[in-house]
Amino acid sequence: MPEPALRSGLLTRLPPPVGIRQHRGTAHPDDQAQAPVTGELSIVGLGPGGPAHRTQAARDAVRDAQIVLGYHAYLAACADLTGPHQDLVPSEIGAEQQRAEDAVRAATDGSRVALVSSGDAGIYGMASLALTTVAALPLARRPSVRVVPGITAATAAAALLGAPLARDFACLTLSDLLAPWEAVEARLRAVAAADLVLALYNPRSRGRPWQLRRARDVLAEYRPDDTPVGLVTDAGRDSERVQLTTLAELDPDRAGMHTVVIVGGEGTSRLGDWLVTARSLHAPR
Repeated sequence: MPEPALRSGLLTRLPPPVGIRQHRGTAHPDDQAQAPVTGELSIVGLGPGGPAHRTQAARDAVRDAQIVLGYHAYLAACADLTGPHQDLVPSEIGAEQQRAEDAVRAATDGSRVALVSSGDAGIYGMASLALTTVAALPLARRPSVRVVPGITAATAAAALLGAPLARDFACLTLSDLLAPWEAVEARLRAVAAADLVLALYNPRSRGRPWQLRRARDVLAEYRPDDTPVGLVTDAGRDSERVQLTTLAELDPDRAGMHTVVIVGGEGTSRLGDWLVTARSLHAPR
């Protein structure tokens, strides 16, 4: 078994595991339908940053896997959990559907598989694609599947800011890669009108420089200028950065792909270095 392709922080694509290659066209479909499926698929949330924020269940799932698949940066992030007994199968952003299919195929071939995501795999992660892929298989061909939860970026950011998510809140991604911007903005307006605390994922990138500015302008139609806002970048990593500001003074250029922007709602106030949302709607703002 080859060593994991991690050398000095660099990740090199390995060939597909033998089980993945052999599954394609090597057996008659009727034979495959009769073969018992002994593989296991764990869809694992690695948490927002470093090892301290991983759950023990996530550690165990990755360590126990024979094959570990994920975006190459996520495989690098869990390199301390992998070893020479495992095959690592990295891929790029945009290859999520193929990644899910490869993971399911390897599990149906009998391997113990870990499909990793950052944060929680069920929140903007790989769980949806993987479960949909498994559900398309005949019952007799479905491997054992479990979703291993992780700490998502919104709650990691909230902990660094204080307690801004103490009552009802919403999460919204500003990425328009999987939905048209018109749909994103419609949801943004609905949340803004409901005065919910809002956690914004994927607020800005080099290829999407304008969405956060537009989101700020939309929110300003519904919320006062002094609405508390917190920006947390690289939560749980060595480069972690926390900024407190207001809606009127929110500078979109201070955010990036690894930033979560939390916008306060009714009952959210700044208490020194904390953003705190009152648990009761009857409490003064």
